[in-house]
Amino acid sequence: MMPLLFPLGNYYLMGARYFGGWRPFVAGTLLVAVLYWFSVVVLTVAVRWAVRRFPHLWQAVPRTITMLALVGGLTAGLAVLDVWVYSLVPATGVRFTRAAVEPILVLGALFAVFLCLALSIFYSYGQWDRHQADNDELKRANLQHQFDTLKRQLNPHFLFNSLNSLSLLIGEDPAQAEQFVDDLARVYRYLLQAGPNARPRTAADAAHELVPLQGELAFIRTYASLLRARYGDGLRINVWVPPGFATHYLPHLSLQAVIDHVIQHNVMLPKTPLVITITAHSEGLLRIQHNRQQKTIRLETNQNGFAQLETKYHLLGQQRLRVEQTEQHTAVLLPLLNSCEL
Repeated sequence: MMPLLFPLGNYYLMGARYFGGWRPFVAGTLLVAVLYWFSVVVLTVAVRWAVRRFPHLWQAVPRTITMLALVGGLTAGLAVLDVWVYSLVPATGVRFTRAAVEPILVLGALFAVFLCLALSIFYSYGQWDRHQADNDELKRANLQHQFDTLKRQLNPHFLFNSLNSLSLLIGEDPAQAEQFVDDLARVYRYLLQAGPNARPRTAADAAHELVPLQGELAFIRTYASLLRARYGDGLRINVWVPPGFATHYLPHLSLQAVIDHVIQHNVMLPKTPLVITITAHSEGLLRIQHNRQQKTIRLETNQNGFAQLETKYHLLGQQRLRVEQTEQHTAVLLPLLNSCEL
């Protein structure tokens, strides 16, 4: 739009002389083009400096005032400069006088106010729009995270296998089927207590998920009864933890993560059962040991549960999980936290 206004500006400064010959026309056109782009560069630098100085949405007022001061002052100086430069070229017929400068100053002041208000409004709206977009993205990410967490907690594969086991028990042993349903309800009630922070990002998240060892062991006993209903004599889970360790703490669902990892990688047969033993040591470690019966054909399994357990202990500032192996056994050692470390 501005190049279209060049003739009007020159006509205002030079009068009818601008169209009176090719010399005034060429001189005026070249001058207005050069001075216009010079003004654009200067004002752009000033506006960008004001935006960098007050970049936030809540700084709209100081940003607008700063832009008004800078652009207003620069516009006044550019108006004087324009008239002075025109007066240096005889072909324009312009004289550098107060009468010639004053109208340009008034127009420049009006232009500065309009420009600064428009830029401030557009910039603030753009910031608000980006802020809303960021909030929407965070909300979507949070909802997706909660959905993924819920899927992990519900564990559809485990639920499907449990329902298959239940369907067999209903016909064979109704009393055991009823007990199985009660155990399944207790297991899922405990699983859902993990909340939305199944992937902790801070030490506070990890600390929030600490539970007493006594509660974890009670859950594992119930969980083990469901696993036995599925695997029968092929799986044995023994818990031998002295009562003195009951008040120690560890991350929620730690034992389930280790046991699931063991089951995924080992063979379970009635004649050669997989035996998992949970014991505690005076060093403040919980030992989950099993006899090695690794599968000859390894399937790709989800390591998220075990990896998240490593992350939780790292965020809590604890030592890394220890894994001890012999030809016959493998043991995972989990650090236990007492109340003084919380």
